[in-house]
This record gives sequence, C-alpha cells and structure tokens, in this order.
Amino acid sequence: MDSLRLPQPKATQNKSKEDPNDKYDMKSKDVKASPTHSTLALIEEEQEESDPWDLPELKDTGVPWSALDTSGKVIRVLVAVGKLILLLGFLYLFICSLDILSSAFQLVGGKAAGDIFQDNSVLSNPLAGLVIGVLVTLLVQSSSTSSSIVVSMVSSGLLTVQLAVPIIMGTNIGTSVTNTLVAMTQAGERSTFRRAFAGATVHDFFNWLSVLVLLPLEVASGYLYVVTKLIIDSFKIESGEAPDLLNVITDVLTDSIIQLDESVITGIATGDPEARNKSLIKKWCQTFTNTTLMNVTVPGPENCTSPSFCWFDGNYTFTLKNISETYNVKKCTHLFVNVNLSDLAVGLILLALSLLVLCSCLILIVKLLNSMLKGQVAGVIKKVINTDFPFPFGWLTGYIAILVGAGMTFIVQSSSVFTSAITPLVGIGVISIERAYPLSLGANIGTTTTAILAAMASPGERLANALQIALVHFLFNISGIILWYPIPFTRIPIRLSKGLGNITASYRWFAVVYIICCFFVLPLFVFSLSLAGWQVLVGVSVPLVLMLIIITVINMLQKWKPEVLPSQLRSWDFLPLWAHSLAPWDKVVGVITAKCCCCCKCCHIAVEQTAHSEKEAVEDNQKSHTEVYDNLAMSAEMEVENEIKIEQEILKITKL
Repeated sequence: MDSLRLPQPKATQNKSKEDPNDKYDMKSKDVKASPTHSTLALIEEEQEESDPWDLPELKDTGVPWSALDTSGKVIRVLVAVGKLILLLGFLYLFICSLDILSSAFQLVGGKAAGDIFQDNSVLSNPLAGLVIGVLVTLLVQSSSTSSSIVVSMVSSGLLTVQLAVPIIMGTNIGTSVTNTLVAMTQAGERSTFRRAFAGATVHDFFNWLSVLVLLPLEVASGYLYVVTKLIIDSFKIESGEAPDLLNVITDVLTDSIIQLDESVITGIATGDPEARNKSLIKKWCQTFTNTTLMNVTVPGPENCTSPSFCWFDGNYTFTLKNISETYNVKKCTHLFVNVNLSDLAVGLILLALSLLVLCSCLILIVKLLNSMLKGQVAGVIKKVINTDFPFPFGWLTGYIAILVGAGMTFIVQSSSVFTSAITPLVGIGVISIERAYPLSLGANIGTTTTAILAAMASPGERLANALQIALVHFLFNISGIILWYPIPFTRIPIRLSKGLGNITASYRWFAVVYIICCFFVLPLFVFSLSLAGWQVLVGVSVPLVLMLIIITVINMLQKWKPEVLPSQLRSWDFLPLWAHSLAPWDKVVGVITAKCCCCCKCCHIAVEQTAHSEKEAVEDNQKSHTEVYDNLAMSAEMEVENEIKIEQEILKITKL
C-alpha cells in the first residue's frame, strides 16, 4: 500500500518535524487520499464488461430434491404436474387468441383487403404488389388468408402468376409482425426485453433482406416463376388433401366464439358484386344448394343459352337456364350469430378481447416458465437447445433446428403461432438468438409446406396455378436461407437484431417507432411513390438508397478502419446531437408522455418508487461487494485515521 500512497512535498515533511500537531494533521491528510485506489472500481468495471447477450443462469432457490422427505417429494411432483397442466392450458388459450385476433382483423379490414386486391392496374407494379401483400396480411393477420386470396385470383384468371409473386413476398413480411407485437409484452424488464425483441425482429430482418435481394432478381430474370414453372411441368402431381392437425383442437373453442365466411373477401377480390353486401359473420353453418333447369326471361335472343333453347312470347324472350337456389338448413351456434352489430363493431370487440387474453396468457406463460425452468431442468433444456453437435458435425446443428422449426410449424399450421411461442423463451434466456434464428427460418418453410398441401386440394383446372404460387412461396424462403444462413459471415439478421435489441433496451419507446415505421409508414411511402410512376419512384428512392449505403459504409469504417477516414468523419460528433443520438428524442418522448398521460402523477410516483428500490438494491449490492472485496490494507488505514483523531482530541484537552 505504500507504493499506492501519494508522495508528500519536502516542505511539508520539514514542517512536520517542527510541530507535532501538524504531524498528526499531515498523517490524516495522507490517509484521506489513499481510498481513491479501492479495488471496488475494478470490480464494477468487470461487471460492466459482461456480455448482455449471455444467457442468464436460472438458479434454483428452492430446497434440493435430496433434502426433501417423501411427502415433500410427492408435493413437489404434484405442483410440477399442476404447473405443466396450467402451462398447456395457457398455451392453448394463447393459440386460440391468435386465431380470434386473425378473425377480428378480417372483420375490421377484410373487405378493404378485398378492395385493394381488386385494382389490377396497381398490382402490375412489383413494388406496389409487394406493399399490398404486406398491408393485406397486416389487415387480416394471416398469411394463409391473403395467400388464398391470391390463389383464387390466379385460378380465376384475374391475376397472372408473374404478378402474384411480389404479393407472396409481401405476405411473408406481413406475417412476421405478430411475434414482434408479442415481444412488446415483455418490456417490463430491460434485459428480458432486449433478448425478446431481438429474437422477434431477427425474423423481420431475414424477410426484409431476402426481399431486397430477390425482388430485383425476380423483376430482372423471373427466377422464381421460371423455376416453379419447370417443377410443375416436370411432375404429374395429383390432388391431395390439406392436413387439419391443430385446428381440430382449437376450433372447438374458436368456433363457439366466432365463425367467418372467408369466401366473402375472395368474392370482393374477384369482383363479385353480391359479396360486397354480405356480412363476413357466418349465420348458417349448414346449407343445401339445389340446381334445377328452369324457364327464365332474358332481355333478348343474344342472352339465350343456345338457339334451340330460345323462344318468344309476344315481347318476352324465354330460355332454359340452370338456376341454383341455396336453402338454409342449420344455423351456427357461435356467440355473435344473433347479434345485430356491424362487422366493424364485432371486429373491434373481438380485437380488444383477444389482445387482452393474448397478453394475459403470455405474461402467465412467462411466469410459469420462470418458475419451472430452474436449476437442473433449465440446465438440461438450455444444453439440449443451444449446444452444438460435437466436431466435425457442429455445422449440422443449425440445419437440424431449421427442420425442427419446420416440423413444429407444420403441426401448429401457423408460423406466427410458433415464432410467438418461442419469443418468451428467448426473453427469459432459455433459447439464444443464434438458435432462435434457424428455428424462425424453419417456421417460414413449415408454413409454405402447409400451403402446398392446401393447394393440392384444389380442383384439377386450378391445381397447376395454385400449386405454382405455393411453390413460389417455398422457393422464396429456401433462397433466403441460402443467402443469409450457411456462411456465418452472412448471418446479418442476427447482428442487426442484436443492435436493435440494444437500442430498444435503452429507449423502449423506439420499439413502437420501429413497428410503426417498418410495417406501416415505409410500405405506405413506397406504395404512394409507386402509384406516382416510375420516374417519381426512381427520383426519390435512388438518392435515399445511396445516402443509406454511404452512411452504412462510413459506420463500418468508423468501427473497423477509422484511420482510412478523414479526422472529421471518424465520428458523428460534427452533427447536431439529435441527428446521431436518441437521447434528445428520449427527453421529448418523456415530456410528451408526461403531458399526455392522464395519471401522470401516479406514473411518476410508480417510477420514483421503482427507481428508489433499484437504487437501494444497487447500494446494497455495492455494499456487499465492498465488504467482501475491499482491500484489507485500506481498512487498516481507516483504523489508523480513527486512532489519530482520538489522539488529537486528547492533546487539545491536555492543552486546556
């Protein structure tokens, strides 16, 4: 410790020899300077340098199994079984709420989605088709529904397969918003939210990056269309039947709440005038259609079915036509069958209820998983999911995860359900981002295989086009995986999602800004530019893209090769603070939130209480670290300082 002590000036040392009182004063001053070298600062620096993406260790705070008696072991087993049953029940409600959420979005925006698809002149623009696929999937919250509309339009001849390819790409993007919204429910705890939001957005970045590469390639060469056409022409594929696995279980509950007639949206998209006046809420679940050949009146001879079946009676023209009449046999039994409310009102009611149930189930699922995945159980699960195969088969691990994701998605028949289910597991630290990425890629493949089987159930005259569209979706995801997975360097979505996770952990409001901009503002901006024409689109988008590329290159050089850049460009400090930092915007958001919140005082009290409790926890933690890790020599000097003070008091008393 002597080597750490600050040296004394010579004048002070000579003075200390003359006056004994000054001697004690200098000793006291000397000791006061030394605590700046405490090892506590070193410990804090080591803690700050820990990787925030390391999976947390879920410690078991309960009594060890070996320490329990027979009755305790029985009780623990029963509690574990009860928790497992509750977990399955909440997971079932969670999946059902996603189904109801999809129905609610269809009631709110289904007819608008049909109107969007009906404008064929807009669909001829690839960028407009891409954005329409995104927006329609957001409106109906189901890529399978929007894909089925596209298939119906292609089968009926209203849309060619080439024009449908960008729309299919858009549906792939739109379906990834669900798990991003699910991640928002874990915003309460900073580190959990960082992992959960990154685990959800890694799916978004994969879809956007794949579109950025494959859409220009498709426009230039027709790659997806040509390859799928060759596959369809090469194989004689017979009609099949789409599987109905998980729906058998969930339809029991969802059909008792609401049932929709999805043919109405398809009818609007295909130009059926009667479909516009129909309600999406299904009233009759069992009907009977009878077709009879009847005499009908037509405006003129040109409207007769054939000259032989055409005759006249005065000013009237008659012909024979097949007339189909539908008879209602059995009414549906869901909750809204006899409710005299509009589709919009019912949709808003179901939207609010399904979001409430979805968020509640997700919170309860996370709490149950946190209580169940502890100690040895968590260690086993994390080891099985996140450990690679031994050398030289380690490279196979990710591809096995892709197959697992595809198989699970095939079982639940929804990529949104599977990716939304693994998002809380990523948040609590059971699944790493590196493992969630291939699982999400597998989910993309799994949902396309379901679409392929569904297309195989189409009639013979529609089978080829329907199957080709489904294969386009499948080939698009396979091509994206080839681009962004096999080589570790190309796994850019992982790095982008981690960067976004770090930002949203510091500024949680940015997650809302990301969702609004990425899934609404940007698609609408591109859509409006595409409607204005190619000249406007190129004139506006090219400068923006060039500026984005330049900023990206400068950022990379600042990180890896700063010496290449001029001194002024080695950081963004020459710009105003609001242009390169979110801190000023965070203050603005805080002020707006404080003014707009009706219960701002309650919010401030809650925040202050939370901050006070966190401060106390940090102080207790620092105190414990100080007591354990502080230098023993420093403690000895503190004792010397106290003794010197006592001696000074004694000298003052003796002088008196």
